[in-house]
Amino acid sequence: MRWLFSLTAVSLFILAVTAATPSALAQAGTDIFVTPIPNAPFSATINVERSFAQRDGTVVQSKTIREIGRDSRGRIFNQSRTLVPIASSETPQLVAVHLYDPQTRTSTMVFTRERTFAKVTVNRPPETVPPALLASPAANSLPQSEFAREEDLGTRQMEGVGVHGVRETQTIPAENGGKETVITDEYWYSEDLRINLVIKHNDPRTGGVTMTVTQVKRTEPDPALFDVPEGYTPRGMQQRANQ
Repeated sequence: MRWLFSLTAVSLFILAVTAATPSALAQAGTDIFVTPIPNAPFSATINVERSFAQRDGTVVQSKTIREIGRDSRGRIFNQSRTLVPIASSETPQLVAVHLYDPQTRTSTMVFTRERTFAKVTVNRPPETVPPALLASPAANSLPQSEFAREEDLGTRQMEGVGVHGVRETQTIPAENGGKETVITDEYWYSEDLRINLVIKHNDPRTGGVTMTVTQVKRTEPDPALFDVPEGYTPRGMQQRANQ
């Protein structure tokens, strides 16, 4: 496994447009990247658990769920939902949906609360593997980080598909008589689906996240999921109309 430093224009677009919607940032940072490849349709649910380390030493735990999918054309959809307390029975509210069409390189953010959308054209070709630390064959050709230790976790079955796991550990030396900090990242990658089915990140200084892909269906998703719903307006047009 190796680092792939390729934060795509799509990712930058998502960060930019969700900045004005803090609750949408439940998915900011570590994430399951849905690779836009053709002829491999599926839909699934991502279960997310996050912990946030506070300055007073306490840890706040939250969770959310969201739906993802890809059709035979390679088009993807990826929801953003609010975080709720870990013990809550509340259903996280849908905030936005990211749509991407690799044939046209069009990336669209649909804001469900505002009933608006924003589109950009991506300048680079679609990714064929997730742009992150990978447990995939493509990662083996990249140089290994000199600051982290890599561990091969072998293979197993998840959601009816084979996955390969890798854990990377970085130890930050102690300062001023304190304790050393151990940061871990774990990925379970499906070569068949071309996505990570599990991602785990833990940093005692800031917190951690575990994302698990469940309820995988290897059928064609509803085509309506890849289109902007009727009645939605371009985001800038609504803002001008309200002035």
